[in-house]
This record gives sequence, structure tokens and C-alpha cells, in this order.
Amino acid sequence: MDKLQKVKKELSKLGLSGTVKADEFRKSIRLTGHVDSWDRKVAAGFAAANRGYKGVLNDITVEGIGEEKIYRFDPGDRVLEGRYFDAVIIGGGIIGCATARELARYNISIALLEKEEDLAMQTSSRNDGMIHPGFAAHPGTKKAHYNVLGNRMYTQWAEELGFELKRPGSLVLFPSKLEKYVIPLMKRRARQNGVDGDYRYISRKKVFEMEPNVTEDQQGAFFLPSAGIISPYKATIAMAENAVQNGAEVFLNCFVESFEMREGRIAAVRTGRGTVKCGAVINCAGNFADVIAGLADDRFFSLHGRKGTECILDRNTGLTQHSILSMPRLIQKNSKTKGGGVVPCIEGNILLGPTAEEQPWREDYSTDRNSFTELLQKLDLNKKLSGSSVITYFSGIRPASWEEDFIIEPSQRVENLVHGAAIQSPGVASAPAIAVDLAKMTVEILSKDKSVGERTDFEPVRKAAYHQIDSVEERREMVVKNPLYGNIICRCETISEQEIRDVLRGPLPVTSLDAIKRRIRAGAGRCHGGFCTPRIMEIISDELGIPMVEITRKGDSSPVLSGETK
Repeated sequence: MDKLQKVKKELSKLGLSGTVKADEFRKSIRLTGHVDSWDRKVAAGFAAANRGYKGVLNDITVEGIGEEKIYRFDPGDRVLEGRYFDAVIIGGGIIGCATARELARYNISIALLEKEEDLAMQTSSRNDGMIHPGFAAHPGTKKAHYNVLGNRMYTQWAEELGFELKRPGSLVLFPSKLEKYVIPLMKRRARQNGVDGDYRYISRKKVFEMEPNVTEDQQGAFFLPSAGIISPYKATIAMAENAVQNGAEVFLNCFVESFEMREGRIAAVRTGRGTVKCGAVINCAGNFADVIAGLADDRFFSLHGRKGTECILDRNTGLTQHSILSMPRLIQKNSKTKGGGVVPCIEGNILLGPTAEEQPWREDYSTDRNSFTELLQKLDLNKKLSGSSVITYFSGIRPASWEEDFIIEPSQRVENLVHGAAIQSPGVASAPAIAVDLAKMTVEILSKDKSVGERTDFEPVRKAAYHQIDSVEERREMVVKNPLYGNIICRCETISEQEIRDVLRGPLPVTSLDAIKRRIRAGAGRCHGGFCTPRIMEIISDELGIPMVEITRKGDSSPVLSGETK
């Protein structure tokens, strides 16, 4: 039976043979038709996956689910009109920013286009910040390959770029004594994937020694010491700032509308801020990577959103736990998620999650009671945690392909297009390694038309214009230099007026409250900016010379004030 017949047989088993049609499209499999529920579309997509095709195009329509309206804001200028860049990166998440940094090592011009008002506003800030060790990915996949390499690279990247990295390790807790018998299989997978560190079985007693507050239900654990944590949004911004420091340019509020195609190449990128000519295009568009591929007539895959909701607890909860804790079902078939856990954060908070729910929307970050209830069940892994410690919860959307693997490759149809797509978990952990390969692919394309060499003046060390002061001693020193470092604006996170002003004078445009929060966490505490928001807005207004009524929470669609009262 050929692979097309296998797909049709699987669709028949699902009762979809009369409503869903499967056809070969180029080297992929395409599904069309109409079904009465999203779950049936999802089932059809997975039925067609991993059958030997290059990708799955799931174009089935669903009753009651129309096309999603995507928010865009155009500043009204034409700043890109007529300009040329050797490399145009679409997407300002962690993959796009890491790639910009890697490309900045070469003597080429670089533009990074982001449709939002700041970087890292979608998937790259809506995750747990865990640097996975590389154990969970299936051996032989791109996920496994890039995860381990990226994990390894983070030590140097954190040092050079000045963001904090910790390696508390991960304890995969066993809910029963029977799980101990899968240890040989777990070690085998870790070896196959090349996981670093002395990964090993740890007895119930030893787990209690490492984590005194861990659940009484645990029966030992598998310990992976290379697991790490970062602030994903701070890391993303650090990568972009280093790229800018080395000559790259970042354009925000820059919605990509279409491509000008010429003889099998992208000649120019049409955006809301003008049309820019290009030598190569790197597709790092996250949840919209399949849309961008389609603009170039190279849509050989489609993405589906997997929403994950996460909970953040108070900063003092971090004192109750050192390692990353999880208790997944180790014997499970066809799972599309690692199950989430209890993750210590760089700043001292503890994070619960994420959950995993297939959904039809690319930008629906709403939360619901069921997801929150599911998250609260994870509190049981740490006996010291309680629901009263929750300060907020949020959702993110993983851009998953139906094949459940990364797409890292030059286009086979468009000469100067490179795809960095379907980057779901462990995307953050994999980012540095993915960026290296995307940069190499881009340089290879550009080298066909011009000489591309490595720059001798590339500066890998980020020269930050700002940083968050973390100790009393440092603050004393800074106050002597400038008293405004002692004027505390955000009490929850202990952020001063001058720290906020330093951010506003940084290398990337910062105009919103959330953009400041992503850099130094002003407003990220338990009060959610209840005390500091007015003062931060006054500082923004004074520093940038804009009226208070023009300041937003997270871009043009989120004004804080409706108008003046006096």
C-alpha cells in the first residue's frame, strides 16, 4: 500500500473518508474538505502526518470557525521604501533575534522586521524559559539535534550577552516504584540524543535530600543536571541589542504584506512601512511562518496552534525549591506534550505549567477556568506551595507542524528563502544552534552573488545601556553616581527611576509599559503595576517627549488613558 492510500485508510478509520479529501501536493500531502468540529480537523492532520511526505497541508474548514482577524498597526511612515538589505529576517522572536546576531558576524546588511511594537511579544515571552536538556525529543529528530546543541551553547551566549542563566537541573519524578524499571530506556534515550551531564536515577531518599519540600508521592527520580532556566524575553532582547550593536537594523510595527517575486526569487518585501529590496529572506515568523511561506508560493506545511497556559507565583516561593520538578506519565503513547511541571524562574518566582490544548487561533491568548484548575494540581509537587501565592497567569501558543518537528532548511522552490519554522518546545533551548544553521544557509545563498566573509570587528559582548540592579551593595554604588538610582518607582521589583530612564535610552525603541517590563521587570510584581504605572508613564512622557494619553500598555491597541480631565 502506497503512502497516499495509507493516509486515506487512516481517514476512513476516523469516519472522515466522505468529508475529507487527501491529495499529493508537490512533495506534501494536502487535506481539504469540511468538518463539524476542530477536534476532527486535528485528528485528520495527525492521521496524515509522518507518512513519508515533506509536510502536511491541513486546509480543512471547520463549521463555525472563520478566518482569524490579525491585528496590525502601521505607523504611517515609509521608512523602508527603496532600501536594500542583504538579509531580511521576518519575525522578532528568539529565533529571529538569534539569527540576526549570528548574521551580524558577516559583512552583510541585515534588517529584522517585526509586526508588533516590541520584540518577543508572542511565543518567545509566553513560555517557561526552560532550557531543556534534550531528553524528551525523539532521537533522530531536528528537535533532538538542535536542543542538545543549543543547551550547550547557552553558557557562552549568556556570558557574552549579559543575561542570567542558571542550571538547577530537572527531576523527572516517578509516581510509582514500577517506573524505576524504565531507567535503562531513559538512559538509552539520553545517550542517543547526546544529552550532557551525569544524568542518573536518584532514590526517593536522595530526592528528599535535594528537595525537602517535594511531594510525598514521589518514588525516586531521573535527574538531568544540564537543564537550565533563563528569562526568555530578556535573552531575546539581548540577542537583538547585540545584533544592532554590530550593525543590524530592527523595524517594529512592520507588517509583511507580500513579496515581489522575480525569476524564482524574492526581489523585495512589501511591508506597511515601505517596500524593501533584499538578497535573501529568512522566515522566522513563528505562528505565521506558514503564511509567510505561502506569500512566496512555498507553502509545503501548515501550522496549528497549541495553547499552553502557565501560572506565576510570588517571588518568595523560589526559596522553597531548587530543581525543576515534573511528574509526567512516562508510559504514554502519541503524547504531544512533555506535561509541564513546576519551574523555578531566574527572578525567584515559581512557574506552573504549561498546559497543552489544540486550538484554531494563532493569537488567542485568553485563559479559562479549566486550564487554571489543571495548573493548580501541579502545586502538589511542592508541599510549600499554595494557590494564594498565584500572582498571575497567561497563555502562549506553540506553532506546531503536523509532523511535530522543526523545519530548518533553505526553500526548495525559492532560491533566496530560508525557513526557520514550526519552532515549538524546545525552541527556546534550541535557538542558538538553530540560528547558527539559518545564518550559514543564508550566507551560502548570498555568496552566489557576492563575496561574503566574516567580520574582523564583530563584537560578541553586548554593551548594555541598562541593567536591573540586583543587590543593595550595587545600588549604594550607583546612588553615589546618580541619586535617581535610589528613587524606587516599582516597589515589588525594586526598580528605580534611573533604571527606567536607562531603558528608554537603549539601542531599541521602547515606548510602552510592557516593553519596559520585558527589560527590567518594572510592573511585573504582585501588584501588577498598581502603584508604579502612573510614575512610569510620567517618566516615559518626560524622556520621550510624548503626551501621557499616547502611552500604551503594549502597542497602539492598548491605550492606558482615554483623555485628559483637566
